Amino acid sequence: MACGKSFVGRSLADLGCYLIEADKLGHEVMLPGGEAYAAIVREFGPDILDAEGRISRRKLSGIVWTNPERLEKLNSLVHPPVQEREEKLMAEVARADPHAIAVVEAAILVETGRYKSFDRLIVVTCTAEHQMERALERGSYNKQEILARLSRQLPLEQKLRVADYVIDTSGSKEATLEQVRKVYGALRSLTA
Repeated sequence: MACGKSFVGRSLADLGCYLIEADKLGHEVMLPGGEAYAAIVREFGPDILDAEGRISRRKLSGIVWTNPERLEKLNSLVHPPVQEREEKLMAEVARADPHAIAVVEAAILVETGRYKSFDRLIVVTCTAEHQMERALERGSYNKQEILARLSRQLPLEQKLRVADYVIDTSGSKEATLEQVRKVYGALRSLTA
């Protein structure tokens, strides 16, 4: 959360990678008619809906971030269809260009074990101070809500143990872009 995954993902896309955004797919499967919508409404009740009948992520997060069992249930409803969409998109990319690099931008690949499904893992990190500052700047959550979300993620040290590449976004954008270019070069050399 707020480490710079999206910036790194967009930067890799600018270099020629195909970017698959898991969070965007998660939003899509939760829309009315989406694969997870009906099951989520059944599980969490109609109070999570906004005036237009859409799932209010704000209301839903208020329920799940303070209750690990409810968060696990939500994940069990959302992750399978997101994973199916990711796999479909990656297959389409592979068919269109066998030498392409597809990048899946996602927050909890290590926590779920999903990282094992990919050829390489890039962990994007920054200092805790930068992370909190960025998250607060977004204005979506207060400090307590941010801390609750972060507490559900594995410690950085555990993620670093399984990382193939690490990009630290604590410095300048140019410093981050230099790291992105190096990782891209390493990935490109694998597809040659």
